[in-house]
Amino acid sequence: MQQAFNKNAPKKATNLSINSDLLNKARGLKINLSATLEQALTIQVRNAERELWAEENKEAIQALNELADKNGLFSDSFRDF
Repeated sequence: MQQAFNKNAPKKATNLSINSDLLNKARGLKINLSATLEQALTIQVRNAERELWAEENKEAIQALNELADKNGLFSDSFRDF
C-alpha cells in the first residue's frame, strides 16, 4: 500500500492548543503526544485522500459500473458460482 506521507521527512515543531485537562492526563500516563498526533493525522489524511480520490473519479467509476451492468465482466465466463 502506498504511504500517506514520507516517513523519512524531517520533524517540524508546531504549536497546538488542546484541552489542558486532557493534556495533563496524557502526560501523567506518559503518552507520547507526537507519536499519537502522527498516528491520528495519518488516519485523517488517508481518509481525506480516499474521499477526494472517490469524488474525483466518481464519473469514471459510474461509467465502468454501467459498462459492466450492460456487458457483464470479462471474468464472468470463468466463474463457478
